[in-house]
Amino acid sequence: MIPTPRTPRPMPETEPLIGTAAAGEALIEEVTAVIDELEGVIREETRLVREGLLFAAADLEAEKNRVSGAYLRLRARLKANTVVLGRLCATRVEELRRRHEVFTALLRENLAVLAIAREVSEDLVRTVSDAVGKRAAPRTYGRDAGTGGSALAGARGIAVDRRL
Repeated sequence: MIPTPRTPRPMPETEPLIGTAAAGEALIEEVTAVIDELEGVIREETRLVREGLLFAAADLEAEKNRVSGAYLRLRARLKANTVVLGRLCATRVEELRRRHEVFTALLRENLAVLAIAREVSEDLVRTVSDAVGKRAAPRTYGRDAGTGGSALAGARGIAVDRRL
């Protein structure tokens, strides 16, 4: 097999590593601000879902995606600067670590609420489908004198919006 020359992929644009304690502090402040903003959006989404306002919760999707993207970009910067930040601002890094643990607990609560809402919604759709399917089943008798209702297990044509 003859090796083929490969076109090198361009390196992703990265910001230079942090060189001063002030730059490290600024990055940590920026991360904290984004976590605060994301936490607010997630708390609101959790509240809306608990109240059964699923469409209102779905309206937060764009904002949640925007803030989540900013958070992920900042986490990548933190990761790239882990060693430097540990040397220059160790106490602030520890504060950020504790702040992130609180944020993680909030995310777990949000995911649990969303999972319950999804399960309830799927159960509701399944129940409606079965009820509609029973009505649509033919009311005839088979050879064994039983009704032939088992032919239609559920309704046909029910749509589910999986965004939620």
